[in-house]
Amino acid sequence: MNRYILIADDHEGIVDILQSYVTKEGFVPLIAYDGQAALDLFNQYSPLLILLDVMMPKKDGFEVCREIRRNSNVPIIMVTAKSEDADRIMGLDIGADDYIVKPFSPGEVMARIRAVLRRIDIPEESKKDIVRYPGLEINISDYLVKLNGKPVNLTKKEIEILWLLASNPGKVYSRDNLLNSVWGFEYFGDTRTVDTHIKRLRAKIETVGLFRWEIKTIWGVGYKFEVNHD
Repeated sequence: MNRYILIADDHEGIVDILQSYVTKEGFVPLIAYDGQAALDLFNQYSPLLILLDVMMPKKDGFEVCREIRRNSNVPIIMVTAKSEDADRIMGLDIGADDYIVKPFSPGEVMARIRAVLRRIDIPEESKKDIVRYPGLEINISDYLVKLNGKPVNLTKKEIEILWLLASNPGKVYSRDNLLNSVWGFEYFGDTRTVDTHIKRLRAKIETVGLFRWEIKTIWGVGYKFEVNHD
């Protein structure tokens, strides 16, 4: 069984701490001190999850994330010393599953890892689910979304949000509901993460007037997938 977790960070002290905690949890750490080494280890070992620092030599974390997302949905948790929204949004927008801002506690990192890995451990019967609406097909098993028969380039989180909403048409999900269901109960971020993902998801899949379904905002509450049957 694959137990590799790739830790990519150019700070040796942080790597030593994370390596120790990852090992205690029963995983096998792979260590990279620059972006190119991270890509090489990823291609060689296909790790279960990646802890990816943003500021690294040779290739930064954003560039590494983009390259990995070209052919893999491996969970990626970005680690950054920057707390500005723009940096967090960029990481999420290019396909990261989560982010952690330095300084952080190793216990928090491990909680995030456990939450992400629980979400990808989907029962086989659920993996077969395909949700269809006019012009839309969501295959959660293959993480594939088609609009009018053509694949749409969505991030892993965008697909999970869309699948959850579309699987329960008419049900209103609060932002906290979506954080708990998609990011996990131990997510430490805020509800703006949900709004950011919904905004980008809508931009990619919704065409005004073309379909009889939409992701609708319920002001002061959250979101729902609404289907017009008229």
